[in-house]
Amino acid sequence: MSEEDQREQPAARRETEQVFRAEYGRCVATLIRFLGDIDLAEEAVQEAFTVALEQWPLRGLPPNPGGWITTTARNRAVDRLRREASRHDRHRQAHQLLDATTTTQEERAAEEGPVSDDRLRLLFTCCHPALAPAAQVALTLRLLGGLETAEIARAFLVPEATMAQRLVRAKRKIKEAGIPYRVPREAELPDRLGGVLDTIYLVFNEGWTASVGETLVREDLCAEALRLARVLVELMPDEPEAVGLLALLLLTHARRGARMRADGTLVLLADQDHRRWDRAEIDEGQALVRACLRRGAPGPYQIQAAVNAVHSDDSLAERQRWEQILALYDLQLRLAPTPVVALNRAVALAEVSGPEAGLAAIDALREPLSAYQPLHAARADLLRRLARDSEAASEYRAALELTANETERAFLAGRLAELG
Repeated sequence: MSEEDQREQPAARRETEQVFRAEYGRCVATLIRFLGDIDLAEEAVQEAFTVALEQWPLRGLPPNPGGWITTTARNRAVDRLRREASRHDRHRQAHQLLDATTTTQEERAAEEGPVSDDRLRLLFTCCHPALAPAAQVALTLRLLGGLETAEIARAFLVPEATMAQRLVRAKRKIKEAGIPYRVPREAELPDRLGGVLDTIYLVFNEGWTASVGETLVREDLCAEALRLARVLVELMPDEPEAVGLLALLLLTHARRGARMRADGTLVLLADQDHRRWDRAEIDEGQALVRACLRRGAPGPYQIQAAVNAVHSDDSLAERQRWEQILALYDLQLRLAPTPVVALNRAVALAEVSGPEAGLAAIDALREPLSAYQPLHAARADLLRRLARDSEAASEYRAALELTANETERAFLAGRLAELG
């Protein structure tokens, strides 16, 4: 092998890994449609990528890498069925799979209806309400994101063996319960779409503030959530809440460069250097929020996106900004009242009407949110502003007890130390 070939191989391997991340979910979703078996589809796609790692560094990437992987995986799956066939129906199944690849575009369109992307079918399958929320998130990351079981386990603070069992049980339930591999019918969509949106949002939140560890942000999870949100909007562009979720993630993710100082300490939103925000993501997110507003059908994710759009609008005076945010939280409380929304409204109220008003609103939430760290952190901040230092110190200690992320712990400990 020449020196030039040796230099090109690592680059080709990196390109193959990029294809894996971008195309894994699409390929698995397509193979599940052909095979009707999640495990077999996963194994076939993984085998195809193994072949790609052997061949592409030598031959170069094919013109359509995703298509190459799908075709290779399908052929491998058919070969495996033939080899393992012990009965006539297994042979027949292999032939049916081959026949399925010749289905005309017109036939597929008639079968699939208005939404034809297999990834969307798989996303709704992963997020079926018959599955536990934790299983929904894990399956989505595994099948559509291509994350390894160990990666998902680390992200959600469970042993790898536990996560492996969770994935196995979820796949078994899909098979045994006959959960359909399809996009829900129009009448079912409002109830089912919420679970998909919530799953993507949970993935992003875990990435934005990791539950445990020294790293504040898990950029891999943030990027995967953004990718899934884009896929959803690409496939369902007329769903305003899907657009709202994408806008929310973009406007939040845009601030990642300003969340930490050079020494690794946390910077609150009010203290961040706006010049370090990602202007392209802000512009895109704000444009999506404006598109949502024109629809006139507000929902929780659209309202949260609008809140973040106001935070990122430097043309607003401070009081004007908080008055708009308070009005948005009032709207969200009417549409989807939850204690967490009420807490966010209380923080905005403190900025508009003073810390005493905000503290009174937070105190009404102490029972339902007693184990919620942000409540104690917010209450501590308002008590500190009111010079009620001993009470503030007690709340900072409570927040510390509920925090496992080292960056957040260091910030809270610093605030506690400032109180003496």
